This record gives sequence, C-alpha cells and structure tokens, in this order.
Amino acid sequence: MKFKFVHLRQMEAFIFLLIFFAIFGYLGNIMGVPNMLNTIMQTAYRLLMDTVFYLMSITVLSGALGSLLVEFGVVRLLEAILKPFMRPIFNLPGVAALGGVLTFLSDNPAIISLANNKNFSRYFKKYQLISLTNFGTAFGMGLVVIVFMAGRGFGAAAFVGFFGAISGSIISTRLMQYFIVKSYPNLKVEDSVKDGNEQKISYKSEGSIFIRILNSILDGGKSGVDLGLQIIPGVLIISTFVMMLTFGPSETGVYTGKAYEGVAILPFLADKVGYIFDFLFGFTSGELLAFPITALGAVGAALGLVPKFQAAGLIDGNAIAVFTAMGMCWSGYLSTHTAMLDSLGYRYLTSKAIISHTVGGLFAGIIAHWLYVLFTMLF
Repeated sequence: MKFKFVHLRQMEAFIFLLIFFAIFGYLGNIMGVPNMLNTIMQTAYRLLMDTVFYLMSITVLSGALGSLLVEFGVVRLLEAILKPFMRPIFNLPGVAALGGVLTFLSDNPAIISLANNKNFSRYFKKYQLISLTNFGTAFGMGLVVIVFMAGRGFGAAAFVGFFGAISGSIISTRLMQYFIVKSYPNLKVEDSVKDGNEQKISYKSEGSIFIRILNSILDGGKSGVDLGLQIIPGVLIISTFVMMLTFGPSETGVYTGKAYEGVAILPFLADKVGYIFDFLFGFTSGELLAFPITALGAVGAALGLVPKFQAAGLIDGNAIAVFTAMGMCWSGYLSTHTAMLDSLGYRYLTSKAIISHTVGGLFAGIIAHWLYVLFTMLF
C-alpha cells in the first residue's frame, strides 16, 4: 500500500512537471525566455501599483461604509424590506436577507460566519442552510465591484449588471436546493438547530454617537485593508497569467519584455466560436472572455483586467454590465466553495454547489446582456 502511494505521488510529480514545462516552454518559445520572465515581473509590478492599491482604497472605504450601515441599523432596515421577497424568490427564510446584505458589503465568507451562528441558522432547514453558500457567494464583494465599475465611468451599466447577478443568484440557489433534496431528501425536513434556542440576533451597540461612528469607520476600514491584502495573490498571480494568454506582443509586433505582453491564445480560441459569445453576452472581442475566466478564481483579479481593456478600447456599457453580473455572481467561487461547505460540515456537496453556481453565473451574464440591450432601447 505504501509503495502504491509513493508511486502515485511520483506520477503526480511527473505530470505536474510535464504540464509546467509545456506551458512555460510554449510561452518562452514564442516570447523568448528573457522577455517572458521580464513580462511576468513587469506585469505583476504594474498590477500591484496601478490596480491592487486602487482596489485596496475601495475596499477600505466600502468597509468603513459597510460597518456604518451595520452600526446604525441600515442593514436591519434592508433586512426588513427584503424579508417578504426571500421565501417566494429564493425559498429561504426572511432572515437570509441579512446574509445577502453583509456579503454584498464584504465578501463571500461573511455568510458562513452567520450560518455558524445558531441564532441565525435556527430559521433554516438543513438544505436551505447549505444553499446559503451559493446565495451568499452571488453577492460577494458586490459593493466593491459596483463602485469600481462606476469609478471607470459605467455606473448605469454596473447597476444593470447588479440585477443580472440577482438573477444568477436565484438560479444558483434554487438549483443547489434541488440537487440537495434530490440526493438527500432527509435534509429537506431536518432543522439546522435542534437545541430550541429562541434568542434573537443581537445588534447591540454601546457608547456615544461619536464613538460609535469612530469605531465603525476604523474597524470597517481595517477589515477593508485585510480584504485588500487578501486579493493581492489572486491579482498578481492569476491576472498576470491570464493577461499573458490574452494580450499579444507590443504595438510594433515584437516582444520587448514590458508589462501586458503575451501570446493571445485565449482570443484565438474564442474567435473560433465568437458568434456564441456575441449572442449570449454581446462580447465583440475574444479578449473579454478573460474577465469571467479570471472571476472564477478571484473577482479582485478580474477587476485588474478592466483598466487594460478600457485603455485598449475593448469595453462598452454592455461588457461592463456582463462583467458586473458574472463578477459578482461568481466572485471567486472556485476558491471559496470548498472551504465554505467544509466549515458547515458538508464538503461532500461541493461538486453540486460548483455546478449550480457555474450555471447561475452563466445565466447572470446572459440576463445582464439582454437587460442592457433593453435598457439601451428604453433610454
């Protein structure tokens, strides 16, 4: 048995090295090894300076705003307003609206901290509690995404994309619930909490108005810094790699080792079936597919692509609407779903959650595209 395990590990190492050298051998062969290495470092540096710190400033400000909204009851008000819609639309208890608002103001994991709170989870059946992974993820970093897009001059398109993300979240959540009940019917009737805890969710605040404001903005800003630091690896690693597969050589047609150069393999592949993406998402350029692909791993990294797209004249309002919808709905779910379900004790349902959310994100983009078409016709 031990020999078999060692043999498998050796095969794994061999396959990894084969893929690793195949990818970077191809890049080095096309670009030249010195140019490839310089482009990797220069692109990562430019992304850090031009994108990451800009995103961090947004996360700090949005974190402070989100904390203020929680402290002074705006989140409670939104929860009360949204409660009547939760059961008929998402098949979730009204209190789930709180999770949607908090993930919109912060990031995906906020829903899990709530789900592990018995005062919150007691309202749910088990299958509904599990589906919160999909529900909360669909709104993760929503405020950051919308503020970022609005800051690029596409506020209206971003709000159209927001409604696309809501549509995707409905599809993802409902589909996840269907998969769970179909495979594990007992989870439909089992309560999440069986200890009879009937306490209300606490929103207690202490101190004067000034102290509450000061504590809120400082604590919220600090959480924004943490979020900004968390997106650095995704932006630098994932975006650099995706950009090298998306963009071509310099304007002169030769490789110079500068930032944002690459082999343009993604647009080449996308152009082969470009009519499909044109119909579904309204994309006019194959390069735009890099955004949803990157958002699978980290929406912060995907946002790092937008300034380059805008500088190249590749994006319009429709692209921003689709980017917002798919960026919010997917928001790095491939990198968070496993950990989120594991913390709830349902890791074995990860594949169902990923399939459901993949479908939801695709429909979010499609719906956002056609909503934007309707928006442009009416306005």
